[in-house]
Amino acid sequence: MQFDDSFDSRRVRVPLLEMLTKCAQSQNAAFHTPGHKRGQGSFQAFRELIGDRALRADLPELPELDNLFAPQGAIDEAQTLAAETFKAEQTWFLINGSTCGIIAAILATCDPGDKILLPRNVHQSAISGLILSGAMPIFLQPEYDPILDIAHSVTPETVAIALKQHPDAKAVLVIHPTYYGICGDLSTIANLTHAAGIPLLVDEAHGTHFAFHPDFPISAMAAGADLAVQSTHKTLSALTQASMLHVQGNRIDRDRVSRSLQLVQSTSPNYLLLASLDAAREQMATQGRILMAETLQLADQARSRLTSIPNLSVFQPPQSPGCFALDRTRLTVTLSKLDIDGFTADELLHQNLGVTAEFPSLQHLTFIISLGNTQSDIDRLIHAFKILSASPSVSHPPPLFPPFDLSLLPPAEMSPRQAFFSSTQSVPTESAIDQISAELICPYPPGIPVLLPGERITRDAIALLQTTLQAGGFISGCSDPTLNRLKIVS
Repeated sequence: MQFDDSFDSRRVRVPLLEMLTKCAQSQNAAFHTPGHKRGQGSFQAFRELIGDRALRADLPELPELDNLFAPQGAIDEAQTLAAETFKAEQTWFLINGSTCGIIAAILATCDPGDKILLPRNVHQSAISGLILSGAMPIFLQPEYDPILDIAHSVTPETVAIALKQHPDAKAVLVIHPTYYGICGDLSTIANLTHAAGIPLLVDEAHGTHFAFHPDFPISAMAAGADLAVQSTHKTLSALTQASMLHVQGNRIDRDRVSRSLQLVQSTSPNYLLLASLDAAREQMATQGRILMAETLQLADQARSRLTSIPNLSVFQPPQSPGCFALDRTRLTVTLSKLDIDGFTADELLHQNLGVTAEFPSLQHLTFIISLGNTQSDIDRLIHAFKILSASPSVSHPPPLFPPFDLSLLPPAEMSPRQAFFSSTQSVPTESAIDQISAELICPYPPGIPVLLPGERITRDAIALLQTTLQAGGFISGCSDPTLNRLKIVS
């Protein structure tokens, strides 16, 4: 079974959090980093913001606190407990976010020139992994909704065809769930990947909570994935930037995972982040099902109440191979009938109505409901949308632009690494069309690249980026933030 509600009393402890608390209470004179010396040298305004207790706990790798790269004490015990809680065989704590975990996953499974199968709507961290590893991407086209302009998951059929066409591929990487909460048939994809004799890597950044209630989609570990990277801070209670990497089975070289993580993690880890992972793990080990049941109840209530507001619709995709399951705590509200674009609505909600979304897009606003939300939050969300829906003064028609189908992008002509390290030149955007991009450019969030190093620049891709800017969106990765010039491979 994918869901196990059994309770293990050994998990009711937080070894790293306990040790950090003990060290923070020490009265030793500090002649070690950090320079603020337990807050004594901190800037007063910052000290007032985060408090003396947090500053006293901002400690380096003291002997009692263990070593992240060679754990034998508190970190080792905390990671072992995390593996038990998340049903993995081994877990690594990450303090550079899921980004470093995704990069390490690729570095641990691919040598320079190796092929890796991955969806085109992958997060930009995977492209960074391709650049650093020298692996060659074989992009899989996800299922796509042209009406809502939303890319879903890759289908088992797409994976099966790609594995047949590329029998020399060294790994498959998939997203589970997407930023919109969509999950593919991960168990079937895992079986297909394993039948080909290679590992399945899963970007589960937004699915950390899946293991703790049977009404969620199946978790990556339960589905048979060999490696999963989770952003514990995104949907659970860890501090921002605190994540985990889980492994099971014998298809992943665990020593190479450790060595890869040493390349992309700081040698001066923040113990507040590490302790927050220990605390979040304990919280879910002892209260996970109750907390997730409450979260699901709030999400279902929000979905029902939002649907009753005129001219609003909440994304509820019909089941299909690319929409095998939906995370109900991810709410995407479609605004097309309000005659307003998502960026304008996001600004109005945030600035005027006291509600902040996770991210806007041209047609939608997406919200994350987690264990930290309250009934008051849901009431405020509903109240804000009622005002937005009833106000004629917010009319701001979305830019007229056709949906952007990722399958229309041309195939890569060189690896992202080759393009990244090639000689480049900056040219006017119009002149860059049909040239090979030297930049990784994407609307953010969700951080899905529209232009990749090694791909030809298309007129549709430029139009999407320009429309996003005109609508008030944000674009990352472009050397010219105005998008008047682009870098191309010489």
